[in-house]
Amino acid sequence: MKNEKQVYRKNSGGTWTVQEKALFDTMKTPFQIQAFLDNIPYSEDTFYRSPRQVMDDRKANCFDGAIFAAAVLRRQGYRPLIIDILAERDDDHLLSIYRKAGCWGAVAKSNFVGLRFREPVYRSLRELVMSYFESYYNVDAEKTLRGYTVTLDLTRFDQLNWMTNAEGLEQIADALDKIRKIYLMTPEMVDALNPVDSRSYQAGMLGVNEAGLYRPPKSG
Repeated sequence: MKNEKQVYRKNSGGTWTVQEKALFDTMKTPFQIQAFLDNIPYSEDTFYRSPRQVMDDRKANCFDGAIFAAAVLRRQGYRPLIIDILAERDDDHLLSIYRKAGCWGAVAKSNFVGLRFREPVYRSLRELVMSYFESYYNVDAEKTLRGYTVTLDLTRFDQLNWMTNAEGLEQIADALDKIRKIYLMTPEMVDALNPVDSRSYQAGMLGVNEAGLYRPPKSG
């Protein structure tokens, strides 16, 4: 797998400013991208930010963070790939994924502690996604992960200048809605799920931005 990174730096620059390139140069590994995202606030805003806007505003939600991470991973030589984790009675969650030595890892911005970085040790996307299962819950302590999408390669959207312009990000979101989805849970599995225990719940909510939380409608 030594050639996995050899071609994807093409079109990864071009319009970046000197200051933006200098910031990119401080992020030479996926983990350093994660550290940058961890050090900016989680955004409760209802609009999308391009990677340029994330750098300017120093805030991001999970969509913004994954798109930002994909742009920086591209500069590091990885393919700019994202997948969407699908949830029920909860927000979906976008991951920027990368492959190293044949295994998958992820970079992500999240309001929850357990839904962020993954080391590249997962041999399939299913393994990677399932690593988020126990930490994926809503404010009612319900485990909410249900599936994921196949990968979306953001080079498909280069004509939209997605790295520097937010206008095309809605088209990326629309594409995620349309691509193939893989569901992991049967109705019987869902019915048998236990709530998240209080200790795990509190640990996962450390530092949460309350304004950015999804609140499921009350049943009945």
